[in-house]
Amino acid sequence: MRSGLAEAVIPFMFRLVDGPLPLDELAVYVAARSETAKPGRHWSDYVGRKPQAVKETGHLSLVAFCQPCDVVELWFDRNPNDQLQLIWLLDYLRSHPEILAKARLRLIAFDLITEDANSIAKSLPHIPTIGVTADELETASMAWQAYAAPTPETCAELVHRDLNALLMLRPALIDLLAELPSISTGLGATEIRFLELIARGYEGTNALFHLRSLRRTRVFNEWELGWLLQGLALGPRPAVAGLDDELRTIDRENLRDRHTAYLRSRLSLTEFGKAVLAGSEDFTRYNPIDRWWGGTHLTNDCLWRYGPVLTKS
Repeated sequence: MRSGLAEAVIPFMFRLVDGPLPLDELAVYVAARSETAKPGRHWSDYVGRKPQAVKETGHLSLVAFCQPCDVVELWFDRNPNDQLQLIWLLDYLRSHPEILAKARLRLIAFDLITEDANSIAKSLPHIPTIGVTADELETASMAWQAYAAPTPETCAELVHRDLNALLMLRPALIDLLAELPSISTGLGATEIRFLELIARGYEGTNALFHLRSLRRTRVFNEWELGWLLQGLALGPRPAVAGLDDELRTIDRENLRDRHTAYLRSRLSLTEFGKAVLAGSEDFTRYNPIDRWWGGTHLTNDCLWRYGPVLTKS
């Protein structure tokens, strides 16, 4: 909107890479506003600098709001969470051909969150758009159903299939699969990268959380990264020492106090952490695993591992 490119911008705020998939919340978000719905649950609550059209029709479902629009552009960048949002939305819109007929998909090859309005406006002539055809819809639906399935098997098979209808989907799925526990260490790509960076002397959390070119993984945001680090540092047999102990009791939603505790931390590897990094110990043999990967609930008793092949232990 600041770039003058759209009358209304409707953001999708959902994180789909961490925790159980928020399917009920997604349904409420795009539906007509309920009289009993809490603030912050409906799409219209997040439209910044609300134009008159949103003020007058913000109670409608997302589809109903889009009905009179001439063009509906979908801007989702290469970030894995964005690609998951895109395939969910396309799967949802399959039953609304009247919206798909006016939909265009912008092929955003940069990170939207880091670009300013002027740069986006200048880049627009060079950002191609494509129509949303049956190929895009079929690919999106197939990928979303695979990611939401109770096991990651279909997703692991999917990366070997033709996904060219959505050009940024395969790299996103590969990044997501790399976050499953590895066959040798029991840790995902970001957790292993944490150990590597700490071993190299990066003792502060700022480098681990914010230097993305150094970390070289792009699935999780800062708060999700903090939760992963806490799992490495505060379990029965920690791989990392020096993480502020108050994080054990600070509520996960208390972002301010968690941020302060992260900044106080000075990290190092334990002897066990060095052994895990060397591949001679398995983190999951000594520590509880309880997290979600799409629709898959990963626990010590149901642990899917990803490497040259997908296995279950």
